[in-house]
Parts: sequence; C-alpha cells; structure tokens
Amino acid sequence: MIIAARSPSITKPRPWSTLKPDPYIIAILLMVVLASLLPVRGEAAVWFGWLIKAAIALLFFLHGARLPREHVIAGLVHWRLHLLVLGATFGLFPLLGLAITRLPEAILPGPLAAGVLYLCLLPSTVQSSIAFTAQARGNVAAAVVAASTSNLIGVILTPLMVGVLLHTQSGGLSLKAVQDVAVQILLPFILGQAARPLVGGWVARHARLVSYTDRGSILLVVYGAFSAAVVGGLWKQVSGRELAVLLVICLVLLAVMLTATLMAARALKFSTEDEIVALFCGSKKGLATGVPMASILFPAASVGFIVLPVMLFHQIQLMACAVIAQRYGRRP
Repeated sequence: MIIAARSPSITKPRPWSTLKPDPYIIAILLMVVLASLLPVRGEAAVWFGWLIKAAIALLFFLHGARLPREHVIAGLVHWRLHLLVLGATFGLFPLLGLAITRLPEAILPGPLAAGVLYLCLLPSTVQSSIAFTAQARGNVAAAVVAASTSNLIGVILTPLMVGVLLHTQSGGLSLKAVQDVAVQILLPFILGQAARPLVGGWVARHARLVSYTDRGSILLVVYGAFSAAVVGGLWKQVSGRELAVLLVICLVLLAVMLTATLMAARALKFSTEDEIVALFCGSKKGLATGVPMASILFPAASVGFIVLPVMLFHQIQLMACAVIAQRYGRRP
C-alpha cells in the first residue's frame, strides 16, 4: 500500500504490542469465513462486482493523493539501495516463484502454484515496511522511497509479468487485461496525484478515515473473491494437507528472501540503517495491492486460489519481521 511517510514516533509500533493479533488480519479472516458460509451469488454477485470496481478505483485514487512527489525525488540519492530492493522484489522473487511452480502437481496443485507465482510478482508492502524500519531504527526516509517506488513500478510491471508468466482472463497478456488495470488502478492513481494539491491536505488531516476506507475496500474485495471461489468449489478442491504444504512453502520463501537481502546488503557494505531497509522492503509482498489486482487480472472463480498464498504470506511476514525489528531495535 502506498502511503505518505509518518514520523518514526507515530509509525513505530509499541514493542509489547508487536506480536498481538492484528485486528485487520482478523477482519480479513472473518471475510473469508463469511464468504464460505454466505457467498454472494447470482444477480447480487454482478452488482457486488461493480461495487468492488468502484472500491478499487477509490483505493488507488487515495494512494495517489497521499504519495508526495518529493519522496521519490529525494530517494534517488540512494540508488544502490533502491536497485537492491527492486532487484529482490521483481527479480529474485519471480525466479523463486517459477522454481516453486515446478513442484509436482501431487505436492502443490496448479491453482495454488499459480497463486504462489502471483505472490512473487507483487510489489513490496509500504505501511508495515516503514513501521518495522522505524522500530528497528533504520533509514525511514529511504524505506518510504523504496517501498513507494516498488508500488509505483508494480502497478505497471506486475500485470505485464502476470500476462507473460501466468494465464489471465484472456489466456495471456491481452489488451483487455491492460485496459482493465489502466482504468481501475493506474488512471485513479494518476488522478489522485493530479488532485493532491487540492485534496492532499484533507487526506493528511483525515488519515484515520482514509485508512478505514482503504481497509474497507480490501475487505470488500476479499469477500467478493472468496465468494466466487467458494461457489466454484474452493474448499472442496483444497485439502488440509495442501494448506500445510502452502504454509511450509511460504515460510521457506520468506526465509530465503530475508537471508538473500541481508547478505546482499552486507556485501554492498551498507550501513546498518540501510541494511534494515533492504531487509524489510526487499522481502515483503503487498496484500493491499495484490488482492485488488488479482480481482482484475483473473477469472472470478480462480481469484480465491490466487490470493490464498498472498494472505498467508502476508501474515507470516508480519510476525517474522516483528521479531527481527525488535532485535535490531535493541542494538546499542
């Protein structure tokens, strides 16, 4: 998610509360349960689909309205750090995702393998990357730029990579898929940037209301995605063993990325503050970007399979990075 930077004193999570359950994650899980018990169907699903499209457009308009241009300009001086983050996000991650798709069908079924690869193609998350960087006493300004730049590039690059490496609604990279992303994501974001001089102050003053709007949009998308998947037989096709395998894959994937970004940062002789940025921004994937984009790029019945690995990886990365941030934060 793309957000404007907050001061470290505001962004920094309290150490005693870092590992407490996130109410937002709990709300997402409740949407999955609700969709499993009461999925939206028939004509109601059509109207709900239009509501989701409007929510996605509003979500990315607010993203554009909140991102200060000066953060991107100021961050250019840290080009080696940002290249490392982008290389991990859009280089190493996709290579690992492609390797995982080579697992036998008996271990990881095709729809879930596609979800893991889609996860690997997403941009980095922003809000938690900045929060953990602040808690670890890292370079918060560089974290804002690195994660925000990742999201800016991801709005364009992720759909292109999905079209090349995965089958979208039209079976590949199609004009329709590009048009849908442009209209529902890129255009609202550009309009938000253009309207920033008019609405930026209001957005900053009502940050809590905007955050609720953001999260409410994601909850709608999750409910709609899993409703379609449940109607299409999601829980009849995914077993407990397959969920356990998916959990192990996400744990290994995160461990490899954390190790790789840490080793690369130290090989490049980054300061500890910049090392923290590389570690947190280069190893994360954004739920707030991934779920809405999946609802645009994939058929409704398969979106639940696609976003399941994203949701699982997101929760694992939050718990792991909370522990790592606390360890960094205790250094002299």
